[in-house]
Amino acid sequence: MEISNIFWNASLEELKSGYIQETGSFTCLLCGERIEKGIVYPYENRLYEAERYMRIHIENMHQSVFEYLLDMDKKLTGLTEHQKKLLSLFYQGKNDKEIQTELAIGSASTIRHHRFALKEKERQAKTFLAMMELLKEKDNFAPAFVPVHKTATMVDERYNITQDEHEQFVHKYFSEGILTRFPKKEKQRLVILSEISNHLKTDYNYDEQELNQILIGFYEDYVLIRRYLVEYGFLDRKSDGSSYWLKK
Repeated sequence: MEISNIFWNASLEELKSGYIQETGSFTCLLCGERIEKGIVYPYENRLYEAERYMRIHIENMHQSVFEYLLDMDKKLTGLTEHQKKLLSLFYQGKNDKEIQTELAIGSASTIRHHRFALKEKERQAKTFLAMMELLKEKDNFAPAFVPVHKTATMVDERYNITQDEHEQFVHKYFSEGILTRFPKKEKQRLVILSEISNHLKTDYNYDEQELNQILIGFYEDYVLIRRYLVEYGFLDRKSDGSSYWLKK
């Protein structure tokens, strides 16, 4: 299953921990790394069981679940840049006076007002989440939507794609794994780019020539595909184009 599916289907407690427990392994919700159960893992001259080693993985690779979530696109978190900055400072354990001084805004009471506003947002989110969970039990006609990939650089109506539409677009534009033409509509482009990105390795750096060889296997204009994979947030790269990798 694609990591975005696992991420968006996780419970609140699983999202807070950053991983899910499966039959024989633990899976990182942030990058898809799997740690097998029943194996002892070495780290800095000590041995750890699988679940503890997964927590070490998250600390080393992602710093913290909080910081990873905070860095997600505004459309996925609903937070403004100012709110993100405040949350980051709160998470660092700074008091209102320290935050007011660092941000050079208002007074300590202004920071307290922001804390109250964020708590209000939390209450609203809980209420809305409860309603949506109850709605699932009654809405028999809701289509299955394709989860938005977590590294999307923009989230809007282009991501309003159902599972049925996804399958239709793949069938329409691919023939025996080869892209017959690159669609003009952005919703369809997202599906095409998602399909191609699924064939790239995670935790791997491609040099430009290696990546080009893979992409040309899908479509003759590999430069176009490469550019859109970066533009839509599937790939990241060094500024000089010497290295490309799947974003997590």
